[in-house]
Amino acid sequence: MKEVLNRLIQHQTLSSSEAREILINIANGSYNTSQIASFLTVYMMRSVSVEELEGFRNALLELCLNVDLSAYNPIDLCGTGGDGKDTFNISTLASFVTAGAGIKVTKHGNYGVSSSCGSSNVLEFLGIKFSNDKDYLERAIDQVGICILHAPLFHPAMKNVAPIRRELGVKTFFNMLGPMVNPAFPPNQLVGVFNLELARLYSYLYQKTDKNYTIVHALDGYDEISLTSDAKIISRADEQIINASSYGVTSLTKSEIAGGDSIENAAKIFISVLENQCTAAQLAVVCANAALAIDTVKKIGLTAAYQEALESIKSGAALRIFKQLQELN
Repeated sequence: MKEVLNRLIQHQTLSSSEAREILINIANGSYNTSQIASFLTVYMMRSVSVEELEGFRNALLELCLNVDLSAYNPIDLCGTGGDGKDTFNISTLASFVTAGAGIKVTKHGNYGVSSSCGSSNVLEFLGIKFSNDKDYLERAIDQVGICILHAPLFHPAMKNVAPIRRELGVKTFFNMLGPMVNPAFPPNQLVGVFNLELARLYSYLYQKTDKNYTIVHALDGYDEISLTSDAKIISRADEQIINASSYGVTSLTKSEIAGGDSIENAAKIFISVLENQCTAAQLAVVCANAALAIDTVKKIGLTAAYQEALESIKSGAALRIFKQLQELN
C-alpha cells in the first residue's frame, strides 16, 4: 500500500486491474486502518478515473453475495448520496411508488454515512426486515413487488471499511460505487449522482453493459430529481435537460424538500407521503423521481409516468405494498 499511496500522491492513476486488486486486498484485511483511511482520502482530493471506478466496481461485484432476480425485470432506484442536501428519503419512497405502479423493484441501500438518515436507517426504524436469504427475497419481489437489499448483508467483505467510513463521515468513492453493485443485478436502473463528472463516468461504464439505465443529476447539486432546478438525465439513447415543467408541475424551493435531519423526522415524512397526508411539494418530488423510474422501464413519457406515480399514492397501492413488506416473514 505504501507504494500505491506514493503513486497516488504524485497524481498517478491506477489501472482497472490494480484498483480491483487493491479493493480485494482491503476486503481481505491486508492493510491497516490508517492505510485504508489514507487511500480513501486521496479520492476526496482528486477525481476517480473511469478505470479506477471500473476496477473498484468489479471487485465488489466479485466479492458480493449475489441473488439473481433479473428474471423479474426489476429496477433499482438508488442515489450515490454525498450531495450534502439532507433531503428526506425521496428515492426510497419513489421505490415503493414505482412498485405500486406495477414495476418490480430491487432496492439497494445502506445506512447513512455522509447524511443523517440513509435508506436503511428509515426502513429499519419502520420495521422493514433485512435479509440476504434468497427465498425470502424472491417471495418479497414476487408477492409484494419489491425487495430490500441492505448492502452490508451482501457485501460482508467491506466490514474493514465500514467503521472507517463512519469515522470519516464524508463522502468517499464508496458513495460512487453503491448504485453500481446491486447484488440482484437489476437489468433496469435509475441512478442519481452528486455531480456531472460522476454522471459522465457512470455513462461510460454503463455503455459497456446491457443495462437499461437513466442517470440523473440536478444542476443545483442534488443526486435526484429535486424540482428546484434543471436536471441532467443521461440514458443509452440520449441526454436531456429536464425540469418541473417536464412533468407539468411547478418548481419547488429547497426548504420544501428538506427533512433528513433525524431518523424520526424522516420516518414521519415517509409515512405521511405513503398515506397521501404530506405537503404538495413532498408529493410532487417523490412522484417526479418515481416517474423517471417508470419511464425508464415503460418508455411512456414523463407526464404519463408522473400520473401513474400519482395514482400509485392516491389509490393506496404504494402504502399497501409497504405494509405487505412490513408483514412479510
